[in-house]
Amino acid sequence: MTVEGRQRVDKWLFFARVVKSRTLAAKLAQGGKVRVNRNKIDQASYQIKVGDVLTITLERRILIYRILETGERRGPAPEARLLYEDLSPPEEPRAIVAVGPVRDPGSGRPTKRDRRALNALDDQN
Repeated sequence: MTVEGRQRVDKWLFFARVVKSRTLAAKLAQGGKVRVNRNKIDQASYQIKVGDVLTITLERRILIYRILETGERRGPAPEARLLYEDLSPPEEPRAIVAVGPVRDPGSGRPTKRDRRALNALDDQN
């Protein structure tokens, strides 16, 4: 039973490429990770329409999408982007973390070239 202009939220999440499979979309909706117009939903069969605002809580980010169109299929990414308007706040830039200690060039352990030069000096004496 489908109402004209409406679509199941799990199908729309799958068509819009928010998740990789419809099963994952259903689990996302049933787990309370999706809000429609600020109302938490717990059913994958919840009917959404054009103009609704979805707030989707993923593992490391929050997506806010305004639905512009209901999908008919899971197409390529450019086609999927036509289904929604992204209202999400921009991501904060990540700080660059050095893996190991940072040294100035020329300080610390000698390189192979430096060792050869030292050995050459020792051989001259």
